Amino acid sequence: MRPVMKVAAAVSVAALALTACGNSTVSSPDAGGTTTAGKALKVGMAYDVGGRGDQSFNDAAAKGLDKAKAELGIEAKEATAAPGEPSSAREERLQQLIEAGYTTVVAVGFAYEESVGKVAKANPDVKFAVIDSAGVKDPNVANLTFAEQEGSFLVGAAAALKSQTDHVGFVGGVNVALIKKFEAGFIAGAKAVNPGIKIDTKYLTQPPEFSGFNDPAKGKTAAEGMFQSGADVVYHAAGGSGGGVFTAAKAAGKMAIGVDSDQALTAPPAVKDVIITSMIKKVDVATFDFLKSVSEGKFVAGEKAFALKDGGVDYSLTGGKIDDIKSKLDAYKEQIIDGKIVVPSTP
Repeated sequence: MRPVMKVAAAVSVAALALTACGNSTVSSPDAGGTTTAGKALKVGMAYDVGGRGDQSFNDAAAKGLDKAKAELGIEAKEATAAPGEPSSAREERLQQLIEAGYTTVVAVGFAYEESVGKVAKANPDVKFAVIDSAGVKDPNVANLTFAEQEGSFLVGAAAALKSQTDHVGFVGGVNVALIKKFEAGFIAGAKAVNPGIKIDTKYLTQPPEFSGFNDPAKGKTAAEGMFQSGADVVYHAAGGSGGGVFTAAKAAGKMAIGVDSDQALTAPPAVKDVIITSMIKKVDVATFDFLKSVSEGKFVAGEKAFALKDGGVDYSLTGGKIDDIKSKLDAYKEQIIDGKIVVPSTP
């Protein structure tokens, strides 16, 4: 069954446009990514706000997709959510991908949870993955989740060890349970090093407004306030808004911590030197693993969690700015893996 889904008139046509990314097909009968008759697996990638190019969360998913295109020979089509759009627009985006023949769909971000739930029921033959959500329980949906609090603990410890003012900050994109996990881990890690450390917290938007993940100006303003009040290290979990945090750190001569991707590699050259580490979230690995399982006929529904012990989260060393504290961070890492430290998922 395919109920017709309509979008509110306020949603622009541009927001719903699907961008073709590769039209390769595989002729070899034993090549990866093939379905029947040697046709390439057709994958629809629905990004969250900011899309490919956000240098963070969406780009991590895009990296996994690009690897699948190179190694599995898949054909892909991409689409991106617009700031402030209604849930119906997300449903329509997913349905458009399906009707265009892309019957393996990756929804990037928890904001797709409700939409995937509806569209998956209407399209039982389509295989879905939704990243950062375990709430969809349909038999054709894989839930790819992460222990963000564990990786955030490590960068929180790094912030406290590097701070000269005993004052650090956290900028969250949107005040939702998922981002609270980042905040909780960061606070726990910083306080493990220095129980008396001062920690500022600021969320850029409140749900259902998700523009906090793609508003560098708001990220810059939030970080500026923290630096002006005495913080010298600020960690962001704010997607594309994190660029503003880096800009503020550069102007203030302070330090910043990236998220999701190794942002000392992906950020613009002008601000890379302020990023002392990043909390790496292996969205690329989860995305590729899902696509590989589908291409091999091994799709499994339900939750697959990626924790520190699985290599699903970690911290980065690019730039060498925390090489001097690596042994201390690795000691915390081992304690988490061994269960000696249980990191909270709420502040």
